[in-house]
Amino acid sequence: MPQQYVASDSRTGLQVQVTGEFPGEPDDRVRIARTTNLFTRLMATILSTEDEADRRERFRAIETQLEVAEALVRGDLPEVERLVRETLHHMGISDEQLREVEQQLRRQMQDLGGDANIGGLGGLFHDPEAPPEDDPPADAPPSAPRA
Repeated sequence: MPQQYVASDSRTGLQVQVTGEFPGEPDDRVRIARTTNLFTRLMATILSTEDEADRRERFRAIETQLEVAEALVRGDLPEVERLVRETLHHMGISDEQLREVEQQLRRQMQDLGGDANIGGLGGLFHDPEAPPEDDPPADAPPSAPRA
């Protein structure tokens, strides 16, 4: 038999109801309650935004963050990278700026004695549809052309 959890926002009266088969583990039930309460507060805050443009932008931002969280939980790193790149592009950050950040991170990691390979984050810095490029030497200046 389905179970139900209802969360209400006292400021706005917004109510969110979650119905389903919940795990019996008490900690899981606490997480369901906390997550539902957070989502309810978040929705109430966005819905109480008076300016329509601000409200729409807040909805888009939260939708993207929830998509990132869902992709992370599924372990879909290419989708996480795509969503983060899309968000950064929407913020006006170009592929060239992302490559410069990557180069700076590589140099800083080497300076700290670590591996300059930033591994799974490569998709954030490189356009997946662009042809592969060789990485510049670690001591190359950020504006140095790639070979």
